[in-house]
Amino acid sequence: MPWYEIVLGAVILVTSIVLIVIVLMQEGRSDGLGAIAGGAETFLGKNKGRTMEEKLVKITKIFATAFFVLSLLATIIVLFVTK
Repeated sequence: MPWYEIVLGAVILVTSIVLIVIVLMQEGRSDGLGAIAGGAETFLGKNKGRTMEEKLVKITKIFATAFFVLSLLATIIVLFVTK
């Protein structure tokens, strides 16, 4: 097994773990529960939560794209380069 396959596999593993952690950090889509909980959030608190949530969504998209590209690259290397 060449060194670049080992490095690519390690990078894919780290990317997948980071992607899992980022997805788990995001809030669920619980619409309508604000009225049940009392809705005690202020306007500034809501905006701060939205910006943090938007950053997590953006980071998730970046890592998901990176994971997809790395996996595709690893498949191409295994199929065509190592023969």
